[in-house]
Amino acid sequence: MSSWDRRQFLKASCGTAAAWSALSARKVRGANEKIIVGCMGLGGRGTYLAEAFAHRDDVEIAYLCDTDKRRFARAREAVEETQDRSPKLTQDFRQILDDKNVDVLINATPDHWHGLGTILACQAGKDVYVEKPMSHNLWEGRQMIEAARKYKRIVQVGTQSRSGPYMAQAREVIRSGKLGDVHIVRVFNMMQHPMQRIGPDQPEPDGLAYDMWCGPAAKLPYNPSRRWLNFFEYSCGPIPGDAVHQYDLARFLMGDPAYPKSVSGRSAIEALKDGRDCPDTQFALFEYDDFTLLFEGALWTPYMKKIPGSIRDSDQFPDWPFCSTKIEVCGTKGFLWIGRHGGGWQMVDSDSRIVQSIYGRQADKEHQQNFIDCIRSRKPANADVEQGHYSTLPFHLANIMGRMDNAPLLFDGKTETITNLPEANRYLRRTYRKPWIVPKQV
Repeated sequence: MSSWDRRQFLKASCGTAAAWSALSARKVRGANEKIIVGCMGLGGRGTYLAEAFAHRDDVEIAYLCDTDKRRFARAREAVEETQDRSPKLTQDFRQILDDKNVDVLINATPDHWHGLGTILACQAGKDVYVEKPMSHNLWEGRQMIEAARKYKRIVQVGTQSRSGPYMAQAREVIRSGKLGDVHIVRVFNMMQHPMQRIGPDQPEPDGLAYDMWCGPAAKLPYNPSRRWLNFFEYSCGPIPGDAVHQYDLARFLMGDPAYPKSVSGRSAIEALKDGRDCPDTQFALFEYDDFTLLFEGALWTPYMKKIPGSIRDSDQFPDWPFCSTKIEVCGTKGFLWIGRHGGGWQMVDSDSRIVQSIYGRQADKEHQQNFIDCIRSRKPANADVEQGHYSTLPFHLANIMGRMDNAPLLFDGKTETITNLPEANRYLRRTYRKPWIVPKQV
């Protein structure tokens, strides 16, 4: 029986603070000591992060964790090519939490594991790099903040463009007043996704710990043709899961406002009627105190294209009219086009002339460096958990709007509740499956 089992997880999930309080006070790693890391989730992004951090001289990847053993080989090979020691392989992330030598949990799981995985890691005294979207639901995001603050943990959200130097330059242009007063910001996430073709349920395959994969979510019959991104049980939806990058940058550019006062628009399934329950269309208007943010998202627009990799790290700009992941900042004197992940930006004056152009570069390395620096300094990270919450929260509201027949919603940031339709508040929090319950008191 593992040490975690002896702690009786069911009780620990309601009072983990006492179980882990001693660990959270563990000493900070010195300047010359390696940061010891465990990676939870070995899909494409998780394997990339494991390899990227393994390339660092100041990091050691001690654990690779995934519920599916079939993912071990690729991730292990990637890590072993860059560091001398072989990582331990596990299907149970609690082994990482139990190891007092581990400093960091990288959480690159599906959305439904982001919240609880991060909270448990904070309680275990680990700093966390958690992929976006940060939370599966709005209430869960607030609990993640509470855990990070209570246990004094560094939590960096994987919205890496926030660490890009070209983004900081764009923010300074807006602050300088060159655009005049900004009243409207437009955020786009329009592209084409394929239809899913759901086949029959199948037996759980050997090597997959399916009960653990489901975790806090319902344990539906195993079906490999069901894309988890398309179902609220496991996901915020494929549009929020991608668009949160641009939304986070829009907030960053505008000085990081916390809460929208309201959301209106349309969130629905318009074209991809293939059994999903997450929207393929989201057009939303978010009212902030000083500006309005217009969001346009769709999964059925083949003429809209993501910025190609050849442009992201080069002295080129995307085809702005058909750029699927752009931001537009509209001021009384000028206008900005901005691309995420290295797309750069261009400023247009009142005569429709391009008067300033700054090329971009992807900011993964800068974001990872910021995380390591903050682990040592204990200063908040660039994409701190609280900023991650405020960038994910609007999409939770847009999803709730769709579930309420697209009725406009008024939001109270002080209580983080919907005020004009109290019945909509039932969607602020999910139903958790025992024993994987996010506790009310973290």
